[in-house]
Amino acid sequence: MELLNSKLNEHELQVTYTRWLELQHPHTFEIAYAIPNGGHRHYAVAKKLKAEGVKAGIPDYHIPVPRGKFHGMYIEFKVNNNKPTKIQKEKIKRLKEEGYCVHVCYRLEEAIDATNMYLDGHADY
Repeated sequence: MELLNSKLNEHELQVTYTRWLELQHPHTFEIAYAIPNGGHRHYAVAKKLKAEGVKAGIPDYHIPVPRGKFHGMYIEFKVNNNKPTKIQKEKIKRLKEEGYCVHVCYRLEEAIDATNMYLDGHADY
């Protein structure tokens, strides 16, 4: 697959992953969802989302399908040299403590492999 090795920005990476999930795991795709935490917003919109419960640091994508010892899986998408922020690291740690599988993925191939392993019941982290 050409896209596996191409340079994608974070938006393109997440969109391509979403399309892949829809094609390869349509049953899972029906209930999987992106979490709108990132991006630049007008102050009034950001305030409204915060009031509705949107929280900084929560990973970008959630697959609410239990497998093995996990309640579900989260993916935080990053590109290039971007690293998880301090608050993202704290939320990831907490999610893992609560029984979720969490991956930080820099490439489409990583997200695909992590998802396939998770859905096949072979994730151990």
